[in-house]
Order: sequence, then C-alpha cells, then structure tokens
Amino acid sequence: MGNAQFVADAMLGKLAKWLRVLGYDTYYQPGYTPEILASLVGEGRVLLTRHRKRAEQSGHMGVLIHSNHVGEQLSELARALNLKPDPSAWFSRCLVCNVPLSASSEADAREKVPDYIFHQNVNQIRFCPTCGRHYWPGSHRSRMEAQLKRWGFSVYESPARGAATGATPQIKGCPGEDHPEP
Repeated sequence: MGNAQFVADAMLGKLAKWLRVLGYDTYYQPGYTPEILASLVGEGRVLLTRHRKRAEQSGHMGVLIHSNHVGEQLSELARALNLKPDPSAWFSRCLVCNVPLSASSEADAREKVPDYIFHQNVNQIRFCPTCGRHYWPGSHRSRMEAQLKRWGFSVYESPARGAATGATPQIKGCPGEDHPEP
C-alpha cells in the first residue's frame, strides 16, 4: 500500500498528522457528516476510525484503531494494511493542509524565512502551495525523525532519501521556534 490514501475520523487527528509526516495523503477534519465520510471512502480512501460500527460499515475500506497512543496506532495500521512507509516520501506533505510540498523559489524563500535559515538551507526550502507555509530541515524535523525511530520507523531504510524530501515547518520571524502542531 505505497500509495494508500486515508481519511481519519475526528478522534484520530494526531494519527493523521503523523501519516502526513510519513508522506501519506491523509484527509482529516474535526467532524464529518455520514455523507462526506461515504464520499471520501467512495474515492478509495481507507477510513481510520475508533468507532467499531463505522469501521464495520466501511467493510474492507475501514480500519478500526484500538490504541489511544499515536505510535501504537501507527503500528496497528502498519500491521493491518502491511504498510511500509517509504522514507523518500517523509516530510513531503503539508502537515496542516495535506497538500504535497513544492520547491520554493529562491526569491520567495528569502522573503519568507529567517536569513540564517535561508543561507543554511537554500536548496531544501519547500512550501505548501495552499497555505503558504514554508518548510526546511531543522530541529523540529530531527525530533520527529527521532520519534519515528523510537516507534520503529527508520529514516535510513532507503538510499533514495534526500533532496526530494521536504522539511518541517518553522514560522517566519520566530527563528529557532518550531511551528505548532496541527
């Protein structure tokens, strides 16, 4: 399931964020009507839910998540769907909008990120074309990679990892501070 697409129900917002970190297209909002959920599952998205009835109604397109902890939720999902996240896709989506990141132009990056970040990461700055957030490899990303490693996901699984991956968000004007989690 390398190209798996998900829809996470209202109780799985943190799981949705971490799936986006791993490069998975994961739709999430704090609430859904039954019609919207049915439409998203109808598009081929796998429903991730904490509601047994909802998972059963979705048949093979639903996965019941039992754990309350994100790392365990990721492990449950990996086992249930035989997911093997490709490290070359990590940090390639906006953590807020779920949109694939694009390379930032040098002029835009210079304007949007702190000078020292720009000079250290000029070729690695990416942005979300929907919300305009800028991403680069920073301390937040390092901490996220360490957390993924503790959960059993290794960043060093693929030699293809490199410039194609994005970075983690930082807020313009707040050097050294990480973007708040969605």
